[in-house]
Amino acid sequence: MQPAQLIQQRKREWTRLEALVQRIEREQARALSQAELVEFGQLYRHATSDLAIAQRDFPNHDVMVYLNQLVGRAHPIVYRGEPLIWRRLKDFYRRGLPQLYRETLPFMGVAALLLFAPWLGAGIAIYFNPSGAQYILPPYLIADIESGTRWWQDLNDANGIGASLIMRNNLSVSFLAYAGGMLFGLLTVYVLVMNGITFGAVFGLLHHYNHHLPLYEFVAGHAFLELSEIVMAGGCGLLLGYALLRPGLLARRDALAIAAQKSIRLLLGTAPLLIVAGAIEGLISPSDSIPAFVKLGIGLLTGILLYAYLFLVGRGSTDGTQKLAQ
Repeated sequence: MQPAQLIQQRKREWTRLEALVQRIEREQARALSQAELVEFGQLYRHATSDLAIAQRDFPNHDVMVYLNQLVGRAHPIVYRGEPLIWRRLKDFYRRGLPQLYRETLPFMGVAALLLFAPWLGAGIAIYFNPSGAQYILPPYLIADIESGTRWWQDLNDANGIGASLIMRNNLSVSFLAYAGGMLFGLLTVYVLVMNGITFGAVFGLLHHYNHHLPLYEFVAGHAFLELSEIVMAGGCGLLLGYALLRPGLLARRDALAIAAQKSIRLLLGTAPLLIVAGAIEGLISPSDSIPAFVKLGIGLLTGILLYAYLFLVGRGSTDGTQKLAQ
């Protein structure tokens, strides 16, 4: 069969299919009647058959390009019913993201240890030896802690600037913890350990002067999400560093590429946590009108929901991350 013959015989059906596709793209499938939906399915099957003929007999002709585009537009309507990007996004959050987190759990555990062990150690050391805080904390912060000044109340402004600054700070810490993996994980380890020491020194000094309860009230609402995201970023950084140090049978470049693909998906998928944590920290945590038990309840609820999602969702299905890799 020649291209002109195929066009002459099938052009009317192609035009009709194109018109139906345009209506669905503009008004969705409910714009078609039951008869038109049946007609659409028949026209689609005929078009795929015509495309196969064109690919076989005259693959370089314009009609093949036209049919390929027409079938490509109709295909997601027939088999997905929604744009591919939304389908993949839903699959990612329903299965892929929690499965990916569990796959990288050993690195998350090490990152948590690097953050919380120095935190605990520094806290105990400064509690019993408060003079050591001068080697860790700036003098103005030490003075505020000694006097019982609630420096964090400056965040409670009416314009929400505090929330914006906090989100920026959270993102910068997480970025450094992640990007540090490119230096064989050394910068990641440094960021986690130093943040742990700093946090520990602050809380150790607060406990020493018995000024800790107001700060606990302040952090109760947002700490679970904020620290979880920092640990995830650190775990992803350690994943990159491990790929560089132990590429296995792969070339170091290929191992790094695989690790980067996993870690970027995980960080982008959990990035909204930082926004939520920053909003809570900037708008709810500093508020004196919100009781402490409400802040603690918000913190516990968000933490429980987060880890229930990460550890329980997507079990029994192994194709979530595989779809994303395709």
